Amino acid sequence: MDKITEQEFVRLCSGISEDSEKICKHNPIGTREEILLWMLLSVLISYLSLSEIEVPCFVGKPTEKTYRDAILRVLQTRKENAFDADKYLNQLLRKTDHLLLLK
Repeated sequence: MDKITEQEFVRLCSGISEDSEKICKHNPIGTREEILLWMLLSVLISYLSLSEIEVPCFVGKPTEKTYRDAILRVLQTRKENAFDADKYLNQLLRKTDHLLLLK
């Protein structure tokens, strides 16, 4: 089972934040927050090599909360070390020019 460290999670969030304008422009599927969380979930599915059974399924139209909950659920068993992923999700969704995710 593949795991993710806090440092790697921060790197993924930072990369998505840096490319957020391009991501949102080319994926007009919902709100900015929904699009960025959708992208992060997609990256995590690939990065962690989730099996088909482990990939979250949604009923109806997913919302920001749906994506956030799915990301946190995936991370529950896939964190290499304990860290507060919600903190980084909040930072990712903040509209800023530069995201200071690393301490």
